[in-house]
Amino acid sequence: MKHKVSSGKKIICLNRKASFNYFIQEIFEAGISLKGSEVKSLREGKGNINDSYAVDKGGEIFLINSHIPLYRQSSYNNHNPKNERKLLLNKKEINKIIGSINRDGLTVIPTKLYFFKGKAKVEIAVAKGKKLYDKRETIKKRDWNREKAKFFAKKNK
Repeated sequence: MKHKVSSGKKIICLNRKASFNYFIQEIFEAGISLKGSEVKSLREGKGNINDSYAVDKGGEIFLINSHIPLYRQSSYNNHNPKNERKLLLNKKEINKIIGSINRDGLTVIPTKLYFFKGKAKVEIAVAKGKKLYDKRETIKKRDWNREKAKFFAKKNK
């Protein structure tokens, strides 16, 4: 009997609009510093990183505007849902990210929040914002590919 091998990755939330609004240039995996009630709330599958971004504060990277809702069973020890959260990266990665922010004017956005082997991780991307005409081009390509797939599906029947 074969055993199913799992990757140990449990995805909590995705930022689906990230690839539509930004040209993603580089992706990093970072740990995230959380309180106990935040971890328990994330284990329930609740969390939102859609409007969040990362900034440099004193040589460290912080995740701003990410929403982790309050944990109901926690009492006075509960956390602030919109708190800034420190991202845990190597010094080399931090310097690379800070350099691309300052030199090239890029932005850092989270694309995925997940648990990997029991630890909360966030996938962050160094990205450049798209203009309106770039977004229109993306929509045209997506619609064309959808029409093409429909055409070939009808033809093969």
